[in-house]
Amino acid sequence: MSSSGSGSVTTTPSTDRAGSTEKVAVRLRGIGKRFPGVIANHDIDIDVRAATVHAIVGENGAGKSTLMKILYGVQKPDDGTIEVDGTPVTMSSPADAIKLGIGMVFQHFMLADNLTVLENVVLGAEKLHGIGDKARSKVEEISRVYGFGLDPDELVEGLGVGERQRVEILKVLYRGAQVIILDEPTAVLVPQEVDALFANLRDLKREGHTLIFISHKLDEVLAVADDITVVRRGTTVAAVRPADVTSRKLAELMVGSELPSPNTEESTVTDEEMLELVDVTLTDAAGRRLLTDVSLTIHRGEVLGIAGVEGNGQTELTEVVIGMRKPTTGRVELADTDISDWSTKKRREWIGYIPEDRHRHGLLLDSPLWENRILGHQTREPSVKGAWIDRAGARTDAQRIVDAYDVRTPSIETTAHALSGGNQQKFIVGREMSGDPVLLVASHPTRGVDVGAQAAIWDHIRAARRQGLAVLLISADLDELIGLSDSIKVILRGRFVGDFDPRDVTPQELGSAMTGADDARSGRSESKEDH
Repeated sequence: MSSSGSGSVTTTPSTDRAGSTEKVAVRLRGIGKRFPGVIANHDIDIDVRAATVHAIVGENGAGKSTLMKILYGVQKPDDGTIEVDGTPVTMSSPADAIKLGIGMVFQHFMLADNLTVLENVVLGAEKLHGIGDKARSKVEEISRVYGFGLDPDELVEGLGVGERQRVEILKVLYRGAQVIILDEPTAVLVPQEVDALFANLRDLKREGHTLIFISHKLDEVLAVADDITVVRRGTTVAAVRPADVTSRKLAELMVGSELPSPNTEESTVTDEEMLELVDVTLTDAAGRRLLTDVSLTIHRGEVLGIAGVEGNGQTELTEVVIGMRKPTTGRVELADTDISDWSTKKRREWIGYIPEDRHRHGLLLDSPLWENRILGHQTREPSVKGAWIDRAGARTDAQRIVDAYDVRTPSIETTAHALSGGNQQKFIVGREMSGDPVLLVASHPTRGVDVGAQAAIWDHIRAARRQGLAVLLISADLDELIGLSDSIKVILRGRFVGDFDPRDVTPQELGSAMTGADDARSGRSESKEDH
């Protein structure tokens, strides 16, 4: 086998060890899809062997999402053919895909928190097994066969992230899926949950299911996949087996560069306190505590990492800092100034903010990129000149961000909605790193971006840190937290439960603290809740 990062195509025949042709569950040939000003896919060729895990990797904007939407019936291809179990098919909607035995688990879960596991699974599929005992028996059977360990009567709002993901997989299995597409399934999981997911995938494979696995985490791809297809600039450039390739080689195939490392070389932490939270407690309208006695300090030139399973107070913590929520008790100080009563608008003149949900809080999806440059920065240059919006200034700086952060877009007049998720994220990061903020609140800054964009974002954060930027970093990527942070706090049920030194902590130790499995705290953890 030969391969290179220059665009040459490497293929691996779909044959078993004896050399005979294996059954192909899904075959894509010559798939093409065009949008105004954009060629999303062209000449895509993929063979997905039955009862295997087939990984698809590529840069943001490489065409993976469009390809999966085509396979799931969300979009129709302009060119090419699709075969399922050897039969040519045409799909006009996800309902057609489901009838063909294709299901999809999206990165952003589609669950109703106020419904039970059973109700979420049955919702929209009542015709299959009704809503009574037959449906319950089917859900319990699937959960038992695949070791999901789910209680049909438990409310989804009480489930952890890994359990919610199993509910989503259960949903597609309930609908009879034999081919399951998993979009970035490990993006929000701790290492222990990733291990559990991979065990579930192996069980599904043993039962004859075919898994299509989309991921940017190349070490996980190599650990779980049987076959890997690399997509670049809308077309397939390589088909490889994990045994024949390394993470570095995959990165080269994807983006033409080596796999990046987040490691921060030298400490730039100063004695000047930039952000301080003092005994912050936050309750909701029902009186439930969302944050309890939270205290932290971040200095100029320091990156403080926050590790935690989603739903344990990270969102509320960032919203208190940004001003979207006012603490019930305690105070927030920025550069020795009490800003507890400042509006979000006023805080944003000093604080950059990368939100965890880019669609809800980071972008105007139906507006062009240059207007999105203004979003959240409408009181400062280059967005304004005097009392007026400066359209020319916003356009010029939007183009600078597109160039500096490698945002793949036909132009700054393109709407944010037309960009891939990763390119949307790169634009937000570029915007929020602009204007010389004194503090950056970064929630999952590299979620959904490829290794090349990830390396660029890390470089920008490191460069700003050297110049004195204070960073509050929330990330589900524990390697990123360990590599970029000067110190790490673990949050659990709205409290800080331990401090860790990134120089000698492991992802497994952080994962144990995040899930409460290590209540006594690791010997490498030092309690600093009161500092």
